Amino acid sequence: MKTKLITALMSICITLTANAAEYQVFYLGGQSNMDGYGYNNVLPADLLKQQEVMIFHGNGVFDNQQGGGEGIWSQVQPGHGTGFKSDGNKNTYSDRFGLELTFADTLNKKMPNKKIAIIKYSVGGTGLALKAGYGNWSPDFAEGEGKNQYDYALETIKNAFATTDIDGDGEPDTLIPAGIIWMQGEADAHTSTHSANAYLDNLTRLMSLLRASLRKDDIPVVIGKITNSKLEDGIMPYIKRVQTAQQLFTEQDICASYMTKTSNYSYSKKDAWHYESDSYISMGEDFAIAYLQLEKKCR
Repeated sequence: MKTKLITALMSICITLTANAAEYQVFYLGGQSNMDGYGYNNVLPADLLKQQEVMIFHGNGVFDNQQGGGEGIWSQVQPGHGTGFKSDGNKNTYSDRFGLELTFADTLNKKMPNKKIAIIKYSVGGTGLALKAGYGNWSPDFAEGEGKNQYDYALETIKNAFATTDIDGDGEPDTLIPAGIIWMQGEADAHTSTHSANAYLDNLTRLMSLLRASLRKDDIPVVIGKITNSKLEDGIMPYIKRVQTAQQLFTEQDICASYMTKTSNYSYSKKDAWHYESDSYISMGEDFAIAYLQLEKKCR
């Protein structure tokens, strides 16, 4: 009887342990082209379903607003584009998607023996410099309650890691920081020569702090090149300065790379700031491939 009981208990322990998982975690951040402006209704069938990849999408708000960084873990699916909201108990999905769909799908296929998880926090129109855009990522921000995009990104990361069982199978999971994907810079290229000239220092500082928040100083960072639709006069008069800063950052950091395939993406004639749906599909794939190439260098 005792032998049978011990055997049964061992079997239960093995089953429970088998459910515990290690996840490679990627932080996706930036402004509106990281949010995503693709339309769900044009997605191919294989991207319309939920994926096995888990995502914690922090609620995006402007500076000094409530609820920034709240969220829950769920499976990746369409609706994590602009308009997505979360109150920390329930996600409200939008009719838009961002790069997370094909980023998750590509990594799943290229890393079949590893589980993937995404932490996303981005807000459209936000800049790195103080006074740039509708909100900023500066760690020095002190207006009002002193809470800005940097604070809400940290809140998102903290909330995501506070969940011990992200896939809901009853077993604690291990989250291993694996990469930072950054798509931002339009606000700094639009606002002033000051915001554009300060971009290299601001980007270097922010990436260092995000790496520190993930407790991995050499975590690979992929920076997406911003582009100009040229559909409006003066839309980004300082774009070359920001692009140069992005390139210099990646050249000076052995564990950073510059994803420049955005230069091939197309814009809608009705929207001078955001790419068309097909481009967001390409963006996720391009960022994933850029990460995989970079990760080999950083081992």
